[in-house]
Amino acid sequence: MRTDMVPGVAFPDYELSDHTGKHRKLSELQGGDPMVVVLGRGGFCPKDRRQAEGLLQLHREMEVGYCRMVTITTDNITQTNEYRSGVGAHWPFLSDSRRIIQKDLDIAEYTDPVHNPMIPHVVVLEPRLVIHKVYNGYWFFGRPTVEELRQDLRAVTMKCRPDWDITAPGLRTLWDQGRKEHFYPYGKPYVETLGERD
Repeated sequence: MRTDMVPGVAFPDYELSDHTGKHRKLSELQGGDPMVVVLGRGGFCPKDRRQAEGLLQLHREMEVGYCRMVTITTDNITQTNEYRSGVGAHWPFLSDSRRIIQKDLDIAEYTDPVHNPMIPHVVVLEPRLVIHKVYNGYWFFGRPTVEELRQDLRAVTMKCRPDWDITAPGLRTLWDQGRKEHFYPYGKPYVETLGERD
């Protein structure tokens, strides 16, 4: 992984085709929410498939926790759709068959010249695509567990949600005054309120 891809830095806003062929930007998929980006080898890899199966339950929690997830592989669109359907996933899968991300982030898996995939990584993002944590998953146990991701998402959510602790001094007053921009999902998106809290 490029040495500049560290916590606190903005992850590149890549635009790729999703499993339906529609072009999607990461910022569009993220909106104002925390997001987990899974960079994988592809549907051919049993480790990637097992990881995706493990993420199914977490994704259900992420949906009610207002967090996003996206998987990106070097599979073509047909393979991407088959991989997504095969594991029963309901989040977007993006195709990087031209290896744009692989080259840009310097994560070509040179030990597999047959498939020429990316070295698997998981990137946890705060709003505005800001990197919170990066996991290197070349070895399966380098990939984050569901519990580690849950803890990461808790930390990110605590940081980006002004109403994380609704018992905090002053929040009830803000609510009573109708200043709902401090509460999800009312008012301004959190990407705008983040600057007010810094």
